[in-house]
Amino acid sequence: MASSLTRFGRALCANAWKSRAAVARTASAAAATRAANSYQQSLLNVPDTKVTVLNNGLRVASEDSGGSTCTVGLWIDSGSRYETEANNGVAHYLEHMAFKGTKNRSQIQLELEVENMGAHLNAYTSREQTVYYAKSFSSDLGKAVDILADIIQNPTLGKAEIERERSVILREMEEVEQQVEEVIFDHLHSLAYQGTPLGMTILGPTANIKRINRDHLSSYIASHYTAPRIVLAAAGGVNHDELVGLAERCFSGLPTTYDLPSLEPCRFSGSMMTVRDDTMPFAHLAFAVEGCGWSNPDYIPLMIAGAIIGNYDRTVGGGQNMASKLAQNIVAHSGTNPSEVHSFMSFNTCYTDTGLWGVYAVLNNTSIDDFIYNLQTEWRRLCFSVTEAEVERAKKVFKTSLFMQLDGSTAVCEDIGRQMLTYGRRIPLPEIDYRIQVSTYYGCTVKVYRDV
Repeated sequence: MASSLTRFGRALCANAWKSRAAVARTASAAAATRAANSYQQSLLNVPDTKVTVLNNGLRVASEDSGGSTCTVGLWIDSGSRYETEANNGVAHYLEHMAFKGTKNRSQIQLELEVENMGAHLNAYTSREQTVYYAKSFSSDLGKAVDILADIIQNPTLGKAEIERERSVILREMEEVEQQVEEVIFDHLHSLAYQGTPLGMTILGPTANIKRINRDHLSSYIASHYTAPRIVLAAAGGVNHDELVGLAERCFSGLPTTYDLPSLEPCRFSGSMMTVRDDTMPFAHLAFAVEGCGWSNPDYIPLMIAGAIIGNYDRTVGGGQNMASKLAQNIVAHSGTNPSEVHSFMSFNTCYTDTGLWGVYAVLNNTSIDDFIYNLQTEWRRLCFSVTEAEVERAKKVFKTSLFMQLDGSTAVCEDIGRQMLTYGRRIPLPEIDYRIQVSTYYGCTVKVYRDV
């Protein structure tokens, strides 16, 4: 009798555990469904990006997310790729001159006006874009747009200011030479795109900086700062109709045509450079292949592939428990010296029609061969044996990184300006999410549907 009761009790317990497990699975599935629905709804809740093209060709794009502050800027289709060997560095030089006074405002007046607004004015130059932007209260949007219009249309380009900035840029070049990562990527571009504009540095050679004058700067403005090559982008507490009105008033004087040859394709050249410096504690390595441009259908699959390769930093920890197989192999083969590879990161640098996809690593010079072997092994594995689970994880990593970057009006404004120049429109977040989701694994490679 006792034995029967025992068996009956065990059966009751087993059924109870099964019921609890079933309830837990149901609850988990319901929670996952609610999370997925909430995520999709959050993407749809993002304000629309409104776009207006003025009669002179200037594009005005904005996202009104409300709030008391905003970011507004000018994204110009110009950079070191549009230079020649003779004037390489002029775009960056001109960026420095933008805040040195205009025909309507002296440098002191410009600085005081920005400070009295409590605003922040900045600029940067890349290989394909030059950007001037301002962060301010939404109520000061008109003042910010007027200042941006003034500095690109009416710079004084005074001789004394040009000479002063010459020294500033030369000091900046010295500082950049101390930033190993910057030097490595400049070398990488000079090797990958030998004899082409993408192979030149953004700052330009010292010889050019020493001889650039007012004529070079004025000529560059006349050739590149034209309405069809400029996007006025804004995000935050911005009324689009008000922004369009400001653009019509402030930028009506911009040239409407430009006489520039079409962008020449930049030839990719496989090559290698080794620079030895025994005073450095680590070796810095950039290893890349030719990637694709912004609008290429393979852009998203390459980003997902980069997420599969992953990143690693020995000071953060994780080791063999990290999702990156490359990081696992590095830790597994480190033996008693886990500091052989200090860190690595995957990168996908894109331009209009080409790009560089690879890995940047900091490691002991005795570990270079082993690291490259492990990296190439992982690249081969990408072609033949990546699992569905890895692809799905990489998609989530990519989406998380992408959407977290859109935090704040400045990041959103930058995204609007860049996409308007590269795609001619701003891709909505639901569409980006869909494109990432349909990028799938076919058993031999990560590929995106061509008709998306």
